[in-house]
Amino acid sequence: MLLKSPPPLSLLTLERETHGGPISSSASTCNALKNSCGLSALRSTSRRNTGGRFAIRASKEANSWAIMDVMFDPFEEVKKELLLVPTMPQASLARQKFSNQSEAAINEQINVEYNVSYVYHAMYAYFDRDNVALKGLAKFFKESSIEERQHAEQFMEYQNKRGGKVKLQSMLMPVSDFEHIEKGDALYAMELTLSLEKLTNEKLLNLHTVATQNNDVQLVDFVESEFLVEQVEAIKKISEYVAQLRRVGKGHGVWDFDQMLLNNA
Repeated sequence: MLLKSPPPLSLLTLERETHGGPISSSASTCNALKNSCGLSALRSTSRRNTGGRFAIRASKEANSWAIMDVMFDPFEEVKKELLLVPTMPQASLARQKFSNQSEAAINEQINVEYNVSYVYHAMYAYFDRDNVALKGLAKFFKESSIEERQHAEQFMEYQNKRGGKVKLQSMLMPVSDFEHIEKGDALYAMELTLSLEKLTNEKLLNLHTVATQNNDVQLVDFVESEFLVEQVEAIKKISEYVAQLRRVGKGHGVWDFDQMLLNNA
């Protein structure tokens, strides 16, 4: 930004139309300027007569506070930006201060979110079986799967917004059975969920670190405002579910816990 400061004593310019000869500055004119501008004193007045127009300029005392006029010259500032606009058709026009490391880290996080969503979807299918029939847990894991997929789509939209390229990666096939002899399927699945949420949080923190290292304040703000707080809250909630399932054991208490999830809005 270019800063242009006016002459240090210049404060006000008044212009009027005139049809006659020279007009001299009078005491009444000076008093009017004092009253309208709140000036304690006038150092000088000057007249400019060009084509029937004249201007009176009032100046402040030297010990008064200075006025700084900040001007932005877009045509001068934009010269260097014009050189950075890509001309190749396959290059993004929106990309600005977006490093390759940030782009790759976002693609990695998209893959993490999709993989976690895939595991939760497998859990939903398991608990929805007719010989398992824990509808509350099935509902919980279906909603969790949708939420993680939405997170992946958020990162995809952000990647496109910043001018990056979304590159989807392969996903591993999740297990389809969650039976556990000692813990039971409900507790085992919930402990696995807690581990996945902590892993997701760790990956988000890694993405935040990459953004910080590349001075990408916009990506830092996106991760902090959209994901980190929510992730901490999710870990807290799942931790409570694990503690409750450990208390109730594998018997009738699991059914009560399932009904609690089913009736939650």
